[in-house]
Amino acid sequence: MEHTSSGGWLTSSLVYLAAAVLAVPLARLAGLSAIVGYLAAGIVIGPFGLRLVSDPQAMLHVAEFGVVLMLFLVGLELEPRRLWALRRPIFGWGSVQTVGSAALLAGMGMALGVPPAWAVVAALGLALSSTAIGLGVLAERNLMGTTAGRSVLSVALFQDVAAIPILAAVPLLAGAQAGEGGLWSVARAMAVIALIVGGGRLLLRPALRWIAGSRTPEIFTAAALLLVVATAALMQAVGLSMALGAFLAGVLLAESEYRRELETDLEPFKGLLLGLFFIAVGMTIDFDAVAARPLVVAGLVLGFLAVKAAVLVGMAHAMPIPGAERAVFVILLAQGGEFGFVVFQAAAQAGVVPGAVSSLLVAAVALSMLLSPLLLLAADAYARRRSAAAPPPAGMEPLAEPQDAPVIIAGFGRYGQIVGRLLFANGLRATVLEHDAAQVESLRRWGWRVFYGDATRLDLLRTAGAERARVLVVAVDDVEQSLRIVDLAREHFPHLAVVARARNAQHWYALHRRGVGHLERETFESALRSGRGVLEALGTPPHEARHLAMTFRRHNLQQLHALAPHQGDEARLIALAQAGRQQLEQMLAQERGRATAHHHAAGWVADDPVDQSTRVPSDAAAPSPSGAGAGAGTAGTSSADGAGGTGRG
Repeated sequence: MEHTSSGGWLTSSLVYLAAAVLAVPLARLAGLSAIVGYLAAGIVIGPFGLRLVSDPQAMLHVAEFGVVLMLFLVGLELEPRRLWALRRPIFGWGSVQTVGSAALLAGMGMALGVPPAWAVVAALGLALSSTAIGLGVLAERNLMGTTAGRSVLSVALFQDVAAIPILAAVPLLAGAQAGEGGLWSVARAMAVIALIVGGGRLLLRPALRWIAGSRTPEIFTAAALLLVVATAALMQAVGLSMALGAFLAGVLLAESEYRRELETDLEPFKGLLLGLFFIAVGMTIDFDAVAARPLVVAGLVLGFLAVKAAVLVGMAHAMPIPGAERAVFVILLAQGGEFGFVVFQAAAQAGVVPGAVSSLLVAAVALSMLLSPLLLLAADAYARRRSAAAPPPAGMEPLAEPQDAPVIIAGFGRYGQIVGRLLFANGLRATVLEHDAAQVESLRRWGWRVFYGDATRLDLLRTAGAERARVLVVAVDDVEQSLRIVDLAREHFPHLAVVARARNAQHWYALHRRGVGHLERETFESALRSGRGVLEALGTPPHEARHLAMTFRRHNLQQLHALAPHQGDEARLIALAQAGRQQLEQMLAQERGRATAHHHAAGWVADDPVDQSTRVPSDAAAPSPSGAGAGAGTAGTSSADGAGGTGRG
């Protein structure tokens, strides 16, 4: 029998999941962040859009658990000693940001004639930042390990700690006699934190070890969720941030043997619930309040963003944050945060501010959270234009004089350096271009002559000697930059032989379509050698493991070329890929059947680190069934994939 409540639950699930599945790919297609897609989806389905959902607050409370899981996983990456090392940034710079921003905002509000209680409540709520969006953007951009990423995390953790005195202060602003209650709340909070830390160190690992002993994976997943839920519930019971409790639990398990298992089990739940959280934030934007007083809301958003940004810019210059990372630091912490919703709701319930004022403040916070990913995109675009037009940084040697080396290397990171070292070791000259100023400075200290410049500029390629050079090596990390450089070379310097690094198969196909004759997928050869190591560790003789790997290599390159004409026809690609896998399995089965006898006479046991193009057994060049294997393992193999090893490291 189908119940009404069940039908409502299914309908709501359908709406949320459909909104996410449609909005996020569209946002990605438009070059926007996934977070923007989630927020936009919430606006569309919410009370002020299609009205498919009428109670966004209910979903916001449920989806807030995504933030809790995210902080737990962040804690798993921070061992207690690393967290202790962050104590100064957390309590030092965290207090500077929170107290400094709140003081400036309160002072500005009172100067504009806002009642003191309103000004203080608004300042305390607006001074906080969104942990979910901040850490979500850092993870999306792979910036969590950078200086800016650690600084954002430090300030966010202090803000979670600051939740205790902020919530305790709200009743005081209403004139309530809550002094003793506030002190009692603080004492209870400290006792619960001590309980989590002390009890966690004594009980968590033995409990997880006992549960893991049941050898039931789903129960371990349930135990991981129970741990996070119980910690969050305990913290919420004493008025603390649930996310802070989950973070502490994660830190306590950061050095345990179950860390990776916990991460694997909880990651899918975190991603889904975080997406629902952002959708719920989009739904909470009160567009009626915005429409009623648009200038007030715009002034609130722009005003508090500007004040917080001013504080954060000063902090960024005083902290050891590289210039290229300061925009991310400032924008992610200048926005409002989800805890502001809680502060404003508590203030409205306590009678500190009227409900209409609370609605305006909530709308301002939600709009700032929507603007932050867009501001980051604008900052990225501005940084690109500025770096293209700006003169080289001090100490960077500009490429002013025309060069005449036969080779130009665009990009001198870990990949380009292998190519360059091989060329220089063989007495060949190359003009090296690198657009990362820090990388140029580092390379100079090691004695490399590297020019600072962007190889996507036609004038720079001309100065680098592209009209006289014979080879252009495209070793830049960014896929779009790589394709722009190849397009410039093909249009203006068609005589250049282009040797390019492909990040993945799709990049390989894009370069192949442009007629690049020498391609190397950056991880293919190293992964192939790792596969050989696995075979040898499982007992396969070294010469046989090498032969099987070379057979796989030949077939893989043939498959790439066979699939290239069919890009865009998914059905055809799937059919060809499946047929290719079956052919490969049959081929390797035959090879394994005759490999031991076939190779025993060669007496070959192991190879040196550069055996792929030099020490080849006589039978390694045996043709594959398609006839494309002649010369496999030598410089003659598949010129379209650079199989002779140019740049192979």
